[in-house]
Amino acid sequence: MEPSFIVLVILALAFDFLNGVHDSSNVVATMISSRAIPPRIALLMTAIANFVGPFIFGVAVATTIGHDIVAAEHVNLNVLLAACLSAIFWNVLTWILGIPSSSSHAIIGGLIGAVVMKAGFKVLILKGILKVLIALFASPVIGFLAGILIANLVFLISWKASPNINGVFKKLQVITSLGLALSHGTNDAQKTMGIITLGLVITGVQATFEVPFWVILACATSIGVGTSVGGWQLIKTLGSKFYKIRPVHGFTSQITSAIVILTASLLGGPVSTTQVVSSSIMGVGAAERMSKVRWGVAGEIMMAWVITIPATTLAGALFYVIIGKAVPALLQLF
Repeated sequence: MEPSFIVLVILALAFDFLNGVHDSSNVVATMISSRAIPPRIALLMTAIANFVGPFIFGVAVATTIGHDIVAAEHVNLNVLLAACLSAIFWNVLTWILGIPSSSSHAIIGGLIGAVVMKAGFKVLILKGILKVLIALFASPVIGFLAGILIANLVFLISWKASPNINGVFKKLQVITSLGLALSHGTNDAQKTMGIITLGLVITGVQATFEVPFWVILACATSIGVGTSVGGWQLIKTLGSKFYKIRPVHGFTSQITSAIVILTASLLGGPVSTTQVVSSSIMGVGAAERMSKVRWGVAGEIMMAWVITIPATTLAGALFYVIIGKAVPALLQLF
C-alpha cells in the first residue's frame, strides 16, 4: 500500500474517533440529563452499541459516500486526505466551542471542496449529491415533526398516570438509548468506511467498491472508542440548554431519533445524528409547550448547521492546495 494511503487510513480513523467523541453527546445527553443512567455507564453502553451497529445493518451509507457523490476516476489520495483534514478541523473547532455540529456535513463538504479544487464542478454526481442533501436537510425537519407527533402520543397514553411513570420512562431509556446508539453507529461509522474504501479503489487495491471486513472493524472500533470518551461540553449543551429534560422527554426524543436515523441508514441516506437528535428534542419540548424551548439556543445551533458545508468546502479546497504543495516538497527531502 502507498504511504499516502496509510496516512489516509490514520486520518480517517482519527476523524471517526472524533466523530464518536463529538456525537456521543447526541446519544447520551438526554438519558444523563434525565438521570436515567449514570454518565459513565451510559457512555460505555453507547460505545458498545456504536461498535455493533455497522455489523448488523449493512453498509448502504458507505456506498453513498464513496460511490455516489463524486466520480471515482477524478479522485486521488490528496482529495481524500484534504476531505479528512477539513472534517477533523471542523470537528475539533466546534468541539472546543461546545457547538453541536454535523460530522456528516463536515466530511461531505470537505470531499466536495477538495475534488472541485482538483477537477472542477463537472466531476460531481448531481443525483448522488441531491440524495445526500435531501437526507441531510429533510431529516431534522422530520425529526422535529416526529418528535411532536410521538410526544403527543406518549402524553396521551400516560396523561392519567401517577408520578411513578417517571421511573418507567427512566427504565425504558435503556432500550431506546441502545436503539439510538445502534442507529448512530450504523450511519456515522459508514461515512469513514466510504472514504477508506474509495481510497482502496483509486489506488488499485480493489477493482470494485466493496467495503472489506477489516475496514468495517476498524471504523466501528474507532467510533466506539471515541464514544466512550464522551464530549462533556456538548452533552451539557444538548442535555440542558434547550430546556430542563425529564425522563419522558428523554424517552420520547430517543425513540424518535432512532427511528429517523435507522430508516435513513437502511435507505443509504447519510444523516446528521446531531441534527436529528437536536430537532427531536426541540419537537418533544414544543409538543408540551412552544415557549418551553429556548429558541435562541436552537437558533445558534441551526446557524452552525447552515455554515458547516460552506466552511468545510472551503477548508477542503484549501487543504487540497496545501497538500499538493507540501507532499512533493516532503518527497524531495527523502
